[in-house]
Amino acid sequence: MDHYVDLTLLPDPEFPRQQLMNALFAKLHRGLHDLQCSDIGVSFPEVGQDLGGRLRLHSSVEALDRLMALDWLTGMRDHLDRSELTVVPTDSKYRCVSRIQVDSSPVRARRRLVRRHGVNLQEAMERIPDSAAKSCEMPFLVLRSNSSGQQFRLFIRHGPLWTNPTQGSFSRYGLSSSATVPWF
Repeated sequence: MDHYVDLTLLPDPEFPRQQLMNALFAKLHRGLHDLQCSDIGVSFPEVGQDLGGRLRLHSSVEALDRLMALDWLTGMRDHLDRSELTVVPTDSKYRCVSRIQVDSSPVRARRRLVRRHGVNLQEAMERIPDSAAKSCEMPFLVLRSNSSGQQFRLFIRHGPLWTNPTQGSFSRYGLSSSATVPWF
């Protein structure tokens, strides 16, 4: 995790920033999947109420070179500014950037209850009322599942700042619940 690349979205009158970030992240996911790598992490340096307009990729020079050599940015090059491969500042802090799964849909929970436990729909509606819906205030990306074709929200949590890094592996989304990325 000694190098990084920033991908900054450019303003576009036709596409909202969130839509462009969703598309950029979906392309990154496919690139990480194609590489079959678990040593590239991501962060969103402008995170606030939303994830902002910058995606930062963290890893070694070799891993980032392998990723950037792929043609995964096809269709996005006109919408972003890509920084050079840069050394991480020595005074960086560290944090986990992870996925948070929120079971927010009572409809989905009812279907699962019917499918797994053989109860009828009326009983499932009594057990899981609409008021059981949970909400999450964390920023998210809207992605489409390659297997089912359904859209879903990928909630992203930027954990607390630490002074020392923690090694580990990253998912095909560049996220980890244990490994840290530099934060600066």
